[in-house]
Amino acid sequence: MYSYFRSEADLLYHDEIHGDLFTQTQKAMELLLTKYLKAGISYRGIHRVESLPVPEDALREALLNAIIHRDYSVGSPIQIRVYADRLKIWNPGELPERWTVGKLVGPHSSRPFNPNVANAFFRAGEIEAWGRGIQRIFDACREAGTPAPKIQYEPGDLWIEFPFSPAYLEAVASPVALSNGLGDRLGDRLGDDAQGRLLRIIRARPVSSITELARQLKISTTAVEKTIKRLKAKGALKRIGPAKGGHWEILP
Repeated sequence: MYSYFRSEADLLYHDEIHGDLFTQTQKAMELLLTKYLKAGISYRGIHRVESLPVPEDALREALLNAIIHRDYSVGSPIQIRVYADRLKIWNPGELPERWTVGKLVGPHSSRPFNPNVANAFFRAGEIEAWGRGIQRIFDACREAGTPAPKIQYEPGDLWIEFPFSPAYLEAVASPVALSNGLGDRLGDRLGDDAQGRLLRIIRARPVSSITELARQLKISTTAVEKTIKRLKAKGALKRIGPAKGGHWEILP
């Protein structure tokens, strides 16, 4: 289950992924990288640099870790929650007996909850070795310069949280807000992201219909119409011609 929250009580949209475990891993990464996570833009000299709030290697390792160590006797699916300032993965699973979070994040022996599943991923080349998943997650975050993840465990519940760095939050803040010396409110960033994605689709295909836009954005036609209304109010978009036979024009 993949969900984007404006706040803990405000779910904006969600998706589900099905299939074999290898397919789930691949589709999960594609969905997170193309829909749920927004790249921050910065510049090094004249070079444009795009950076994700969670390094791809860390995210992939966390997904593999959740799939391999999940308690499949529990009916609830793995949950991935994305907020404007963090990403959280919940896994219904158990640590080995007498293990603590401190032991989990330190050097430890290989004790996969599902050894057969772990062996399948190892033989498929999806994981390098047993027992190093958490270490690889922390290493990837450190090398990318992103905050270290937080791990919380209670019997049956294992959470790993990836806080987004202040530099990333600044990079994805709206230019207008930054020029005014104001931080972009975290709760408004999803709307800005939807507007940006809609404009990218229109730029590639100006004759896109409301239905086509909704299908590509994976949101309702009502949500598309509201997004278009906001863009028109900003003077960023206008419609040329009728609904059928017309096209969109992106304004400077």
